[in-house]
Amino acid sequence: MAKDWKERLGVVYSTNSGFNYKTNQEPAQVTLPPEKQNIRVNIERKHRGGKTVTLIQGFIGIEEDLKDLAKLLKNKCGVGGSAKDGEIIIQGELVDKVKSILLKEGFRVK
Repeated sequence: MAKDWKERLGVVYSTNSGFNYKTNQEPAQVTLPPEKQNIRVNIERKHRGGKTVTLIQGFIGIEEDLKDLAKLLKNKCGVGGSAKDGEIIIQGELVDKVKSILLKEGFRVK
């Protein structure tokens, strides 16, 4: 709360007792349950320096849950990868394996 005053720049003082400061904060995103997620699994070869990756898109939720899902997929597949901006990148051409893991976890996969 020490930085609260920075969020309300532009309003110096209000005499209205019911005045609420408007901030630029976005509402907290909630992770949907697996059965309501529509996950897309594709292979991508472009812009990867000649490497093939399995790209998982469509996850709706907080970044921590995305990273947990990526960790699960990387461990089960035995490969490396990363998770950011709502996407999971798994090294290698593992579409079938990733789809089966996601289906076992309860996700809807396309």
